[in-house]
This record gives sequence, C-alpha cells and structure tokens, in this order.
Amino acid sequence: MFSCIILSANYGDVADRLFLTFKKRKTNSLMKNIFNFLGFALIGLFILSCMKNKDQDPVADSFLPMQVGNLWYMNAQSYTEIQDTVRINKKLFYKFYSLIGGDAISTVYLRIDEQNKLIESYPDSPSKTYTRADFNAKMGDKFFTTGEKDENDNEVTVIQKSDTEMTFSFDAVYHPNLKGHPHSIKYLKGKGFPGNWKKLIINGVVYQN
Repeated sequence: MFSCIILSANYGDVADRLFLTFKKRKTNSLMKNIFNFLGFALIGLFILSCMKNKDQDPVADSFLPMQVGNLWYMNAQSYTEIQDTVRINKKLFYKFYSLIGGDAISTVYLRIDEQNKLIESYPDSPSKTYTRADFNAKMGDKFFTTGEKDENDNEVTVIQKSDTEMTFSFDAVYHPNLKGHPHSIKYLKGKGFPGNWKKLIINGVVYQN
C-alpha cells in the first residue's frame, strides 16, 4: 500500500513536470508567435508610413514651397530668393528678397497657415496681415486681402485652378483710381512663381534651363 502511494506520488510528480514543461513550451511558442506578429506589424506600419510620406510630399503639394535658399533666378539683375526666417507674433515667416531690373528691391515676409492661406506680414507692423492667396479656395471664390475696406484692401478672385496651377485676380475696389483695373498672380504647384527661370532651386533641388 505504501509503495503504491509512493508510486502514485511519483507519477503525480512526473505528470506535474510534464504539464509544466508543456505549459512552458506552449507559453514560449505563444510568446514567439506574439513577437513574430508584432515584428510583421511594425514592418507593415513602416512600409505604410513610407508610402504615405511619398504620397504626401509637402513640396509637390505646395503652390509656394518655402525653405531658406529657394531661388527663382532670371539673371543677376532679376531674381527672388528666400533669405531667412523671422518670427512675427510667434509665427514663422520666410523672408522673400527680390531684385527687379537691377535697381528695384522688394522684401516681403510670407507664410502658409493651417488653412492653406498665403499670409503676408512685416516685423515692424506685426498686427497687420494680408491674405495673398487661399490655396483651398475653389474656382470663382472671392476674399479680401485685409477686410478693412480701405484703399489697400483688394478683392481677390480665383480665376483659374487646376491640379498644377492656380491664378488669383486682385482688384483694388476701394481705391478711386485703381478700381476696375485688376492684376493677376499665378502659382505653380511644386514650383511657386512661374517664369522662364535660368535657375530654379526648390528645397535643395536645382533646375536649370
């Protein structure tokens, strides 16, 4: 009887060990499957992220790419260059320097805001902003550059829009002499300002004619 009890106990120990070994192997197998699944999931997310970044290239999608060093160059007397950045009311603006005809100089500070609007402002007048373009606007949409209804306020109309370019018409409707004599400005997606540029530098990429 005693030997039977010992034998039963031995069988019980063996059974417990077999169970623990099986459980351990099962656990290891389960953990291995989990790690394999996580590995494949991470690889899949990485591939999707790369595809998403490729599909959503901010330079290709922008009607006016902004980076210090961007250059629209006709010749030594006529060109536009992004020279620097500056904070105006805690917002990042890009400094556009233009030389026109060798003697006329223009400096403007621009940014594209969260609504895809092209905003102009100046460090010495930080409270004033001008909406120069709305790249989310549709054909025929209208807006005003300042909304102040003074001689500097222009009514802007989208007169042409496609997947690759957009044109805005500016009419100084509150100016007694300039009203009814609109001028237009065009933007090319991925390139910005149109023109027969001898050299074009967009975010480090050089294009030459």
